[in-house]
Amino acid sequence: MTALADSPMPNPKVETIEVKKDEGGLRLDRWFRMHFPEVGQGYLQKLLRSGQVRVDSKRAQANDRLEAGSQIRVPAIVRTPKTAVPSLKAPPGVSKGDRDFIERMILYEDDHVLVLNKPFGIAVQGGTGTKRHIDGILAGMEDRFGDRPRLVHRLDRDTTGVLLVAKTRDAAAKLGRTFQTRSAAKTYWALVCGVPHPLQGKIEAALVKASGPDGDRVRKSRPGEQDIAMHATTHYSVIDRVAHKAAWVSLKPVTGRQHQLRAHMALIGHPIAGDNKYEGDKSMPAENMAVALHLHARRLIIPHPSTGQKVDVTASMPDHMLKTWDLLGLDPARFEAAEE
Repeated sequence: MTALADSPMPNPKVETIEVKKDEGGLRLDRWFRMHFPEVGQGYLQKLLRSGQVRVDSKRAQANDRLEAGSQIRVPAIVRTPKTAVPSLKAPPGVSKGDRDFIERMILYEDDHVLVLNKPFGIAVQGGTGTKRHIDGILAGMEDRFGDRPRLVHRLDRDTTGVLLVAKTRDAAAKLGRTFQTRSAAKTYWALVCGVPHPLQGKIEAALVKASGPDGDRVRKSRPGEQDIAMHATTHYSVIDRVAHKAAWVSLKPVTGRQHQLRAHMALIGHPIAGDNKYEGDKSMPAENMAVALHLHARRLIIPHPSTGQKVDVTASMPDHMLKTWDLLGLDPARFEAAEE
């Protein structure tokens, strides 16, 4: 009779996938969307929280950057999810209206890079209850772009402005490393409640994710939360002000945490006007203002992923912010030099 081998049998419920060379620098959640498009963001978060998905045998977060050669632990349930999850994979083709919608957003395009001016009120990615989003529309336009465009970073649903998209997998990896190494220069414009003092400064406050009745948000970390706190730094500068009621500020994030600018301005007592997650909608600076988030990704400067030359793109402000500027007597054209 043949003796049984002492070596352990492989676990049929788990597979290990190695990160390819051209996938180095991708975020973990974006890697998942490439390999398992049927797995939504919420479902992936659940797998990460329970430790079913790991990177190099360690627990990981959705926004972790991957290194070529890393080993990703993937449970077999991912192949055939037992629960319904939102899909980020768009159906073949999209409507002419959605195609025109994307075309109107384009600020810059070449063979490697696409830069959009994201409008107010549309999600960048899908999720529970979100069927129409920029990522999904782009996925249905492979015939237009020659490949599936890939998001390089994200903006909140109600944040407007510069959104960077890679047109090839190689460009996505290189641009991802640009953000990872903080080589991307980002400038946001916002209207905040009250006037910050000093008029120019730096906010350093680690953030922790927290849930609330109005959805996910972040808060300042507390003692003992070092393991889950996310270091975050923001530079701000007041461009103009309206008496003591409001200030037009330029914001330059050093890090790129979720809701970083919104949370940081609220922490120093000057929430962004119209921000319903961080008390910015409680006392609007003026009557007849749109109760909408007044935060705009104004400018982005990056090295081109192929040539290394500087790509410098500026996005015009959305209608609701232009109306507010007019209402408050602020002139966006007069202070464009302030963003330099």
